Amino acid sequence: MKAICKFHWDCGRGGDVEGLFIAEKADVDALIGKEVYFGEILGKHSEVYGTIEEGEITIVTTDQDFIAKFEEIFKPRNGVISGYDPFDYLKEEGEFEDPFEATEGPAIDD
Repeated sequence: MKAICKFHWDCGRGGDVEGLFIAEKADVDALIGKEVYFGEILGKHSEVYGTIEEGEITIVTTDQDFIAKFEEIFKPRNGVISGYDPFDYLKEEGEFEDPFEATEGPAIDD
């Protein structure tokens, strides 16, 4: 079942990350606990990332008739109505690792 969902992260002084999008309700439920990486969306060196937690995505409506009419009239691109869709920023395994973390590898000669 499709749902119109609202996403919100309060990032303090840096700003907020918000989005309104259409997705399958089951997919939204499965998104809880997943890591997302938005990059520098709040300005240079902002590095916005984290784990989606309960309450950060709310269901606005699951009225299928309304959603069908809305999609017909507005034709949202990839389900995004406004702002950021966390599905577009899911972190893949091994992706976006901290470049400053110690890693094993060849030694650097002085």
